[in-house]
Amino acid sequence: MKQKAEGTVTSYKYHTYTSGYIHHCSIQNLEYNTKYYYMVGIGHTTRTFWFVTPPPVGPNVPYTFGLIGDLGQTYDSNMTLTHYEMNPTKGQTVLFVGDLSYADKYPNYDNNRWDTWGRFVERSNTYQPWIWTAGNHDVDFAPEISEPEPFKPYTHRYYPVPYKVSGSSSPLICGTQSRELLHISSFYQHTPQLVRKRISNIEYKLINGKCTPLNNPSAPVYITVGDGGNIEGLTTQMTEPQPNYSAYRESSFGHAIMDIKNRTHACYSWHRNKDGFSAKADSFLFFNRYFHPVDESY
Repeated sequence: MKQKAEGTVTSYKYHTYTSGYIHHCSIQNLEYNTKYYYMVGIGHTTRTFWFVTPPPVGPNVPYTFGLIGDLGQTYDSNMTLTHYEMNPTKGQTVLFVGDLSYADKYPNYDNNRWDTWGRFVERSNTYQPWIWTAGNHDVDFAPEISEPEPFKPYTHRYYPVPYKVSGSSSPLICGTQSRELLHISSFYQHTPQLVRKRISNIEYKLINGKCTPLNNPSAPVYITVGDGGNIEGLTTQMTEPQPNYSAYRESSFGHAIMDIKNRTHACYSWHRNKDGFSAKADSFLFFNRYFHPVDESY
C-alpha cells in the first residue's frame, strides 16, 4: 500500500446490545477515473478491496446510478441485489433511499440485524460507493425500552455521507450538484405510481384529496423507489378507483437504474426481480429542462 489514511473508531449500545468497533475513514485527494485498492484490518486479519472513482466533472460526462430502497435481508433482498449486480447496464454508484436492516421489525429492535445486514451488502458496497439516506424503518426510536435517540444505530454506522457537498445540513438529505439529483429518505409509504407528466402539488401528498395535481413543465420529477425486499412484503392496497393521473401501477420487487447520458438526456429504468437480468419492466427518458426544454408528457 502506497498511502495510508487514519480513521476514527466508535461503538454504541442499544438496549441489551453492544456493537463491535465501528470504523470510519475519509480518503481525500483521489484522482478521477482511477481504480484504488484499499486494505482494512491489521496483521493477519487484513482484507483487500477496491473501487473506481468517478470521471472528471463535465457537462457531457456520462454516469450511471443504481437506485435501491427498502432492501432488508430476505430472500427477495438477495434477489434484488443479485439482479443489480448482474444488470448489464452497470451501476457505478448506488443511491440507497432508505430502510436498510429492518431491525425495528424484530423484538426490542434487535441490533444484531444491523450487523447481519452489513455483512449481506458487503459484497457490493466494498467495491463501489453506496450513498445512504435513512428511512422510517431506520428511526429505531423506542422510549419503551429506554432508547429515546432517533436514528441511533444508523448515525453510528452510516452517518458519513457527503451531504455537506450538496449544501444540505442533514445526512438524511443529500444530492449531486452537477446533475441536480436530490437523494431523500423514504419517510412516506404511498404505493409508487407512474405519472407520465411533470406535476405540481403544494399539499405535499399526492393523494390526500386536498388539491388536484397541476401540469407544470418546470416541476421537479420525484421518483419513489421501494420494495427492494423488505420483510413486510409487497403492498396489497392501492387507491381505488385508480386516479386519472396514474398511468400504470403494480407491486414488484426490484431495483432501478438512472443512466445519465450527457447534459441533455438521462434514462430511468425499473428492473423487476421476476424478469431476466437485462429486462426493463419500464423505462422513461428525461430531458434537461434548461439545455433541452421539450415536452416530456405522453
